[in-house]
Amino acid sequence: MRGRLTQESVLRALQLPIADPLAEVVAVALLAPLLLSIAIWNGFPLIFYDTGAYILQGLGREFVVERSPVYSLFLSYGGGGKSLWLIAIVQVLLTAFVMVETARCVAPKMGIAAFAGVAVALVVLTGLPWYAGQIEPDCFTALTVLCTYLLAFHSRDLGALRTAAIFLIGAFAAATHPSHILLIVGLVLVVAAFKIVSILRHGIAGLQLSSLALPLLSVLLAVGMTFVSNYALTGKIFFNRAGSVFVFASMLQDGLVIRLLNDTCPQSGYKLCAYKDDLPKTAEEWLWFPDSPFAKLGHFTGTAAESERIVDDVLSRYPGEFLFSTIDDTAEQLIDFRTGDQIEAQEWVLHTNLARFIPRQMTAYMQARQQKGKIRFHYVNEVHWPVAALGQIGTMAAFVMMVRRRRWNSAIFLGFVMAALLGNALICGALSNPHDRYQSRLVWLPVFALALLGTEGRFSLRDQIESVT
Repeated sequence: MRGRLTQESVLRALQLPIADPLAEVVAVALLAPLLLSIAIWNGFPLIFYDTGAYILQGLGREFVVERSPVYSLFLSYGGGGKSLWLIAIVQVLLTAFVMVETARCVAPKMGIAAFAGVAVALVVLTGLPWYAGQIEPDCFTALTVLCTYLLAFHSRDLGALRTAAIFLIGAFAAATHPSHILLIVGLVLVVAAFKIVSILRHGIAGLQLSSLALPLLSVLLAVGMTFVSNYALTGKIFFNRAGSVFVFASMLQDGLVIRLLNDTCPQSGYKLCAYKDDLPKTAEEWLWFPDSPFAKLGHFTGTAAESERIVDDVLSRYPGEFLFSTIDDTAEQLIDFRTGDQIEAQEWVLHTNLARFIPRQMTAYMQARQQKGKIRFHYVNEVHWPVAALGQIGTMAAFVMMVRRRRWNSAIFLGFVMAALLGNALICGALSNPHDRYQSRLVWLPVFALALLGTEGRFSLRDQIESVT
């Protein structure tokens, strides 16, 4: 009898809707270890080439112009010097919390069991856990999107305390990388457009359909964090010193720089005129190869001024060509989203910085599957790539269906995810250069969105819209 009651109690608990506070806590507790599972399997948090620079800047307090000061200081104050596991744990907890809050707003009737099923599917079928457990700000790209959406459309559903938490997480997520700030600015513009349309269609009642103030304040806080962090590391006030260099590298790869040099040298007086016949073909070669003219001219510090001048010159001389290359790079980035881009054995590449700042963690680092070259992403992407592709196609199809059925609540969520994917592809593909990891860190969002909407949960926003139509 007691066993039967216990079984019934467990079944009832699993059927608790995600909107219930107890279910909310249980869902976070279930999801967080799942998100950490890949790092646990690896034997150490996943490492990227940039990780060494973040550690150098955060733990060593040596300013690295091309790396986010906010994420670097997060490594320091988050306990990365003691254990990078602390950083990974914070990342998965923040990710789990934001995902659960999204589920509570989008599909409040979803039970814990259903949510757990969705979570397991995302962990197995998408790149989500590969980024959540990686010492890199990439896991915060999706959080920037979800937090902005929640602040814009669900602050009433969240309540004051949850809204404050989402606001702070969203601002921090945006501040962890310059591309995230550009992304959140673009998403705020999307919210503003929605608000304008709502006001034109519904008059004063349209003001209640979304919140522009909270996402805008989130942008301002993210920008403020960046200024403060840069000041903490350098004693100087500035936002970013590497942007023009990355845009230059993208233009170089697209052939626009060599065209400018051929058209203007030697009259233009560019230092690069002396190297125009020996320029690298790709942005990667330009930025990171030791024999590149970029290295000879002083890396980011030595080339920033001329890079900015060349970017301005290209834009004024070849606006049409730049537009076409932007479209081409964006389109390429939209289809480049394989999991594991450059997550490879790096046992000696980062050894100097890691051994200097986290010496007690080096044994575990060296013994990890990643450093031993035991991860085979070819097999991973036989699953991840088609799932991500189908998720994006399904999101577009579902968006059209929701619009036709005038289910504006669902259409807004799906449209917001689609806007984020397009915006990220534009920012990273066109302003930097296309890489699989830029888009793969986001392509789990369409799968997540479809899974939530598939539960037939409803938005409180729907009632607001229907009340004025």
